[in-house]
Amino acid sequence: MPLYVIERTFPEDVDLSGEDVRLIDEINADEGVRWLFSFLSADRRKTYCLYEAPSAEAIVAAARRANVPADEVIEVGPAAPELAGRLADYAAGVKPAAG
Repeated sequence: MPLYVIERTFPEDVDLSGEDVRLIDEINADEGVRWLFSFLSADRRKTYCLYEAPSAEAIVAAARRANVPADEVIEVGPAAPELAGRLADYAAGVKPAAG
């Protein structure tokens, strides 16, 4: 499934409750979207999130339903083919071997 990086800009500091996250996960599942990882900017007003999704449109639809911004949606791939396995392991919750 394609990978996407989503840039989100929030008007205030990002502060999501467990219930907020649960609701967003449900909406994502309805749209066939799966969150993998997020980075939060130092000022807590931007996030950069990695998702698996069937299309950019599915991500935008999920964001609208969840009432969260999706300023930029960019399809990406692993930096190098040998990193694809690491990403799959990460998404599956498997820790990579030290090396």
